[in-house]
Amino acid sequence: MILETIQKAGDIKQVKKQDLPRLAREIRRFLLQTVSKNGGHLASNLGVVELTMALHLAFDLPDDEIVWDVGHQAYVHKILSGRKDQFATLRKKGGLSGFPKRSESPCDVFNTGHASTSISAALGLAEARNLQGKNNYVVAVIGDGSMTGGMAYEALNNAARMKKNFIIVLNDNAMSISENVGGIPNMLARMRTALPYNELKKDVSAALERIPVVGEPTAQLISRAKNSLKHLVISGMMFEDMGITYLGPVNGHNIAQTVEILQRAKKLDRPVLVHVFTRKGKGYPPAEKTPVKFHGLGPFDLATGNPCKSDCGPSYTDVFAGAVLEEAKADSRVVGITAAMPGGTGLLNLRNVFPERCFDVGIAEEHAVTFAAGLAAGGMKPVAAVYSSFLQRSYDQLVHDVAMQDLPVVFAVDRAGLVGADGETHQGVFDLSYLSSIPGMIVLAPKNGRELKEMLHFALGCGHPVAIRYPRRPAETCFEDIETPIEAGRWETLRSGSRAALLAVGSMVPAAAECAELLKAEGIDAALINARCVSPLDGEMLTELAGKYEVIATLEENERRGGFGEAVAGYYAARGIQVRQVIAAIPDRFVSHGEVPDLLAEAGLSAGAVAENILRALEKGNA
Repeated sequence: MILETIQKAGDIKQVKKQDLPRLAREIRRFLLQTVSKNGGHLASNLGVVELTMALHLAFDLPDDEIVWDVGHQAYVHKILSGRKDQFATLRKKGGLSGFPKRSESPCDVFNTGHASTSISAALGLAEARNLQGKNNYVVAVIGDGSMTGGMAYEALNNAARMKKNFIIVLNDNAMSISENVGGIPNMLARMRTALPYNELKKDVSAALERIPVVGEPTAQLISRAKNSLKHLVISGMMFEDMGITYLGPVNGHNIAQTVEILQRAKKLDRPVLVHVFTRKGKGYPPAEKTPVKFHGLGPFDLATGNPCKSDCGPSYTDVFAGAVLEEAKADSRVVGITAAMPGGTGLLNLRNVFPERCFDVGIAEEHAVTFAAGLAAGGMKPVAAVYSSFLQRSYDQLVHDVAMQDLPVVFAVDRAGLVGADGETHQGVFDLSYLSSIPGMIVLAPKNGRELKEMLHFALGCGHPVAIRYPRRPAETCFEDIETPIEAGRWETLRSGSRAALLAVGSMVPAAAECAELLKAEGIDAALINARCVSPLDGEMLTELAGKYEVIATLEENERRGGFGEAVAGYYAARGIQVRQVIAAIPDRFVSHGEVPDLLAEAGLSAGAVAENILRALEKGNA
């Protein structure tokens, strides 16, 4: 196998040109074998095999620096930079990350995980290079989906001022996670049709330059007029008008052509954008047919493409999907908003039934929030469904555009808490902290699927901004026999007790129930409280609990700093109420990738760990 000869960065340059297509096939097989066992981002990586090979052929890593936007498509880059033998550990605890990691390799020059950041980061690296008098190349690789994010254009605007080489590779596969939407993808689609024009221009220039005496001056004259010609022939002049030279488009699956255009880009002493088009999922028919399904997935059967895990029942996302559709059927003012994730956030059914009331704004979370605020100000009832780690990009809009005006926007905060294999950039462990810090924002967390439905109904009718956070897991069915109406600032008693009280938020209710059973075995009859409204707190119940129980324990799948536990501690401190409190929360650090149960145990959030801490607190009080 040729792939066996790739042991470090640069080894690909020793592969014969005629063997490169074979290497591409071997890489695809290797990707399929690994991802089918471990899960991961498949379609995006299959689509950039040749492009990544071309980048490693055209540039000298790690001296030259490549920043991958989002980074979930960097598997091939990891293989070609010497990490093939570690690939079986991909996304496993202690193993390779599914995203670029500076701590893994000098070839990973910037950690990424969210969209539209690569041009900004690479531009910073390029200016650092300039200031230090270095001559290496810096490349930003960004997908067309990420080009719907405003940050990319802020960076392009800044990059246009660069007076030295800076290369942007636009990987255009007509997809983000779902199919791209809006004006930018339409513009790129028109630019793809410019390939015949660019090939013609190149052929004419080459022919003219071969003519003695008059050929080269004539070619230069035509070159000076090329911008006017481009304006007439193609619609890809936006970048050139900004001051960024545009090259392409080129077929990103043709290694020779892609290397050639990258070599041309290296010769330009100014910013240049290389437009490459690829096919997401290339080489694996199921992924080519349904690239959305194979964007990010768990282990699957390689022969069929079907997931290996059996059905565990509806997820919280599934429950939300059904609930928001029912609300929309009952009230024509209910609308849905997604930032390029109609499938991932559960808005596909709403879009299918009410397409005019479901808005996909592209990868633009900041815009999504303010757009929702505008809809609310206009009399609609917007439900913005966003992953927790992506919503944090919109903190200013949450504060300034929604909460300050007390606009009734509902935020369905999916993937809250630990998500596991995607690691640090995707763990939704900050939302309770940043949402609860906003005055007037009601923050809810359901204990089970039924309560999620009830919370959505409450949120749409309360007339204030509401965030409902729920995890990426099968919807719980625990305590379904207990029904207490949803109210802002009101909790629910699931089980009474003595000596200790467990205040659990959302996904931690089942763990708290298990903890109560462990304490019961030790002779401690603990009360269990469903602290389903994190902001505002249930002050009345907190005061009551302090006078009744020796220990108050809070359980949350959120960063400790600024989270629910600290809010409870602050409530008591502000009133001079003395309590012995145990705070079970994510420690003050970024959580790497791994299986969720392992990560919870490591964070001290297992039922056993919480029970031990409560027992120690009780013993300390008796000492």
